[in-house]
Order: sequence, then structure tokens, then C-alpha cells
Amino acid sequence: MSFSSVTKNELSRINIEDNCCALAELAALVRMNGAIQITGMQNLNIKFTTENAAIARRIFSILKMIYKTDIEVMVRRNKQLKKNNNYLIVIHDKNISQKVLFDVGFIKEDRSNLFDPSYTMPEKLIEKRCCKRSYIRGSFLGGGSMSNPEKTYHLEFVTNNEEHAKDLRDIINSFELSSKIIQRKDNFVVYIKEGEQIVDLLNIIGAHQALLKLEDIRVLKDVRNNINRLVNCETANLEKTIEASMRQIEGIKLIEMKMGLNKLPDNLREIAELRLAYPDSSLKEIGEMLSPPIGKSGVNHRFRKIEEIANDLGGGE
Repeated sequence: MSFSSVTKNELSRINIEDNCCALAELAALVRMNGAIQITGMQNLNIKFTTENAAIARRIFSILKMIYKTDIEVMVRRNKQLKKNNNYLIVIHDKNISQKVLFDVGFIKEDRSNLFDPSYTMPEKLIEKRCCKRSYIRGSFLGGGSMSNPEKTYHLEFVTNNEEHAKDLRDIINSFELSSKIIQRKDNFVVYIKEGEQIVDLLNIIGAHQALLKLEDIRVLKDVRNNINRLVNCETANLEKTIEASMRQIEGIKLIEMKMGLNKLPDNLREIAELRLAYPDSSLKEIGEMLSPPIGKSGVNHRFRKIEEIANDLGGGE
């Protein structure tokens, strides 16, 4: 099961105690995956479609909680394409359907905008902070998804209405987040890509188990990345040490062949002999072998003197 599905199943189990929060969540679900059906004699009904059984139960429970009306639930399976079950939740009562659409601010009471419904969320439905959380939760249940955090951090809400996308973005960002909008074909996508902000959003909508799982993954990824950085740093330092050692040994052997190491000042001869004896040692280790020991900068200074002498002898040609 995907991380999105696990998160949605968790969200679908959250208890809703207040009608205001239930209505805010329903308002998001209507805008995300609700459909208005108009049949003969201006009969009107509402249909919700989802592939997630937990979300279907959630929609059914919210409608029953607020309106206490008869609701039909159907299960369909596309055998030809071997897809998951499709769950359809339908309100056939035209008066209740109209009331639902009016209550969530989707149409006007006189149905004058039935063919041009409003996707903007009425301020009165999200006056409370808890209702804003419920609206975002409903939006995620209706049209949200999240990438596998093992691979990348990406959470998004997909809607086919630009006005709705802007509205949802502003509501999300009222919690000091920085969601953005991008157009993808005919849809508008509200998205967040930063791991820390996704954690905050999961906390806002009440997905605490998903939040803890994501935090575990983030910690492991951070540790893994830190280890990789340390290994890369150590590897780079080792390569630099080996390259410098080979260059130093080459210069020392040139001096030994053309003039002899005994012609070098004692401090340079001593360090040259140590380098030949310990080609893999770092500057710090070479310095500790001297008597008296000297620091890394002092060792480096002596090797530069040796390189200058080797260059004067023809090593730099």
C-alpha cells in the first residue's frame, strides 16, 4: 500500500465531533471529487467517486452525520482493465442535494449558478482554525497524494479549477507554510516539496502516524547523507594526501639522485627520509615523528622547500 493510501486511511478514521468541521471537510470533498447530476424534470443529485473504501465510508458518515438522509453506496469494478473497486456515494433526494451544495457554498439557494458553481470557500465555513484544518484534510482525501518519502518529498492537491487551487493554497499558507501552484495539462496542482513543511501539513490535518513514519524516514536519510558526506570528504582528503606524498617522494628522489640527501639541511633531510620511509602518512603524522615534533604547517613548509630545491634541479621542467 502506498504512503498516500496509508495516510488517507488514517485520516478517514479521525472522529469529527463538530458539525462545522464536518461541513468544512465536506465542502472540500464536494469541490475535489463531487459531481452534480441533472436528470429530467430538473431532478438533481450529488455523486462522489473514490477508489478508497475508507474515504467512501468517511463521505457516507459525514453526510449521515449532518443530513441524516438516505444515501446509496455502490461498488463497481472494471474487470477489463483490472482496476481497483470504484465506490460511488449518491444522494438521490434533490432537496437534500441542493441543500448540501448550498451549505458548502457551491451553489446559490435559488440554483441560479448551478451551471457555474463557486469553487471559492466561503469565509464563514472556515472562520475557526479547526475548520481550516478540516478543509485541508478533506482536500487531501478528495484529491491529494504524496510521494514515497524514501525517494523524494512531494505532497500535492490536484484540482481542475484555478480559483479553487488559489483558494486552497491561501488556506494552507495561513498556517505559515509556503505551498505553490503549477499547471499540469488541464489541472492545477497545489504542492509542497520541503520535507519539514510536509511534516507540518500532516500535523495540521491530523495524520500523526504518517507524520511519525515520515520523521523516521527523514532521520534515516539525514544520517545516511551525513555518512556519505563524511566518506566523500575522507576519500577526497585521502586522495589529496596520496597525491601530495607522491609529488614529495618524486622530488626527494630527484634530489637524492642529483645531489644526495646528505647535502640538504638537517631539518629538510630528516623530513625527506621520513617521507621515504612512510609514504602513506599524513603531514600531521610526519610532524609527530620528528624530534621535537612540529605542526602540520611546519611540515608543509619544509616540504615546500624540498620541492623548490627539486624544481631548481630540473624537476619542474
